Amino acid sequence: MSQSRNVKIVATLGPSSSDRKMIRTLFETGVDVFRLNMSHGTQDDQRERYELIREIEHELGKPIGVLADLQGPKIRCGVFADAPHNLTVGQSFRFDSDETPGDATRVRLPHPEILGALTEGSTILVNDGKIRMKVTAAHGDAVDCTVLVGGPISDRKGVNLPDVVLPVAALSEKDRSDLEFACELGADWIALSFVQRAADIEEAKALIKGRALVMTKVEKPAAVKDFTSILDASDGIMVARGDLGVEMDLSDLPKIQKSLIRDCRNVGKPVVVATQMLESMISSPVPTRAEISDVAGAIYEGADAVMLSAESAAGQFPVEAVATMADVARKVEADPQYRESIDASRTTAKASVATAITAAAREVAEAVDVSAICCFTHSGTTARLAARERPNAPIIALTPIRGTARSLTMYWGLHCIISEEVTRFKLAVVSAARAAKQMGIAEEGDRIAVTAGVPFGRPGTTNILRIAPVDEQAIYEGESNY
Repeated sequence: MSQSRNVKIVATLGPSSSDRKMIRTLFETGVDVFRLNMSHGTQDDQRERYELIREIEHELGKPIGVLADLQGPKIRCGVFADAPHNLTVGQSFRFDSDETPGDATRVRLPHPEILGALTEGSTILVNDGKIRMKVTAAHGDAVDCTVLVGGPISDRKGVNLPDVVLPVAALSEKDRSDLEFACELGADWIALSFVQRAADIEEAKALIKGRALVMTKVEKPAAVKDFTSILDASDGIMVARGDLGVEMDLSDLPKIQKSLIRDCRNVGKPVVVATQMLESMISSPVPTRAEISDVAGAIYEGADAVMLSAESAAGQFPVEAVATMADVARKVEADPQYRESIDASRTTAKASVATAITAAAREVAEAVDVSAICCFTHSGTTARLAARERPNAPIIALTPIRGTARSLTMYWGLHCIISEEVTRFKLAVVSAARAAKQMGIAEEGDRIAVTAGVPFGRPGTTNILRIAPVDEQAIYEGESNY
C-alpha cells in the first residue's frame, strides 16, 4: 500500500473516533499519525486508543505514528458568584488572590507568581481573546485593569498574557504524569504546549530520556521571538495557530507561519500546521472555500504535515475531513507550480558527507529518471536528510527498527518500511529493489537510488550512494546478481 502524496496527515482521536472500525477507516483514508490529546479524557482512554492503533498497525503491516500532546500550564480565572457577567468597554476590573467568588468587578487569578509578574501596561486576554484588558496598576497580589474589548466572563475561562514571559514551570504535575505515561505507552512523539524558551524543551527531554521525539508547539509570542534556539532544541515544530492567534495579531499569522515553515525546512526538521484547518467540517460534510485554501497554502509553503483537531476528534464527519485533506494534498502536489515553489525555496544544507550524499541522490534522481530514492537507516538520519531535499522521486525509508519507522511517518514524502537487518550494502540494494517493486513504485528495468551509512548500524554515517536496476532475477536470487 503506497501513498500517493508527500504531505502527511495528523488526526486527533476523540469521542468521534475511538473505536477500532473508525480508527482503521481513518488510517486507510489517509491518516499517517494519530494524535492523543492529553487535555481530554483519562489515561485509560488514551491507552485503549493506543492499543487499537497498534493492533491495526499489525493487521495492515504498515507503521503508524502516535503523537501524545501534553496540555501544558493552562491559566484560568476563578469562579463567580453569579455568572456570566458582561464586561463593558472602559470599565474597571481587578484580578486578585482573594478566594471569594467573583462578581462584575473582580475575580480570583489562582496564580500568585503571575500576579507578581504583571506590570502596568500588560495585556490580559480572557476567553480565547474575546475580552481584552490593559493593566493600569500592579500591586503584587492584585492588578487593576481597564476593559478595552468587553464581553461575557464566567467561571474558569482561559487567560492569556501575550506580552509577559510567564514565571511558571513548563510542565505541570499533570504534564509530568502524562509525559511518563505516554513514554511508557510507546508514543513516538511528545508535543509540548505553551513553550516559551529552549530550556522548557530541555527540561522535557531530560524526562523523556530518548524514548520519544519532541514536537514543540509554537503558540506564544515569546516562542516566536526566540524561535532559533527553540528550533535547535526541538525535533519538530507545530505551528499551533489557536493560542498563537489569540496572543498575537491575527494578521501576523500568515507571515509567522511561512517563516516558521521555511526555518524548519532549512534544518530538515518536520513542521506541522495545526488548528481550524477544516473547522466547519465539525458539523458539515463540506468545507468552506477559505479552509481549502488554508490547507493548500500550508502545503504550497512546504509543510511536512497538516493536522485535524476537533474535526476528527469530536466532529460529525471525521472520515470526510481526512479525505478532504488527502485530496487537497494530491491536487496541490500535482500542480507544476508546487514543484517550482519547492525547488526554488530549497536551501543548501550545512556541509557534511551525509548531506552531500542525499543532495546528490536527489540530483541524480532528477537527471536520470530514477523511480525511487531508497534510504537505509537505523536512527532515521538518512531518511530525514532525504525528506529535507524534497525530491521529485518517491522516498522509501527502510529500517529494521520499528520505533524509527513510526517516528519517520511525520516527515514529508517518506514511505516507511520495517525491513530485515542487513550487514552488507549489496543486501541493502536487494531489499530496496524488492520493496520498491512490491509497493508498486518501481517496475522491472527501472532504476532506484540507494543511500546508506556503512558500516551499518552507526547513526549519522550516510556515506554511500548507488544507482541500481530493479532486476527481478537478482531480487529472487539475493545479492549475487547485484
